[in-house]
Amino acid sequence: MVKERRTFSKEFKLQVVRELQGEKTAAQLVRQHGIDKAAISRWYSEYRKYGEKAFEGRGHLYKEEARIAELERMVGRLTMENAFLKKTLERLGRRGE
Repeated sequence: MVKERRTFSKEFKLQVVRELQGEKTAAQLVRQHGIDKAAISRWYSEYRKYGEKAFEGRGHLYKEEARIAELERMVGRLTMENAFLKKTLERLGRRGE
């Protein structure tokens, strides 16, 4: 028997995470909501990592945006380093003339 994959809203996931942070255990939440314990654990981990930004969009939207921002910062840093090295090479080249 194949179970149909269920989707849960951001509000529902946040509610479950808050209940877990409160006085309820994961086992209680599994019984109460009929959710897999692994899903609750994953939601809790995502909430701890991303805070209120967790569960935005469908799938991995926030994570992808965070990765893009990280890569843009890296490009900026490497651009600055490259400019510094070019200036240094120019100065060394002028000394050798």
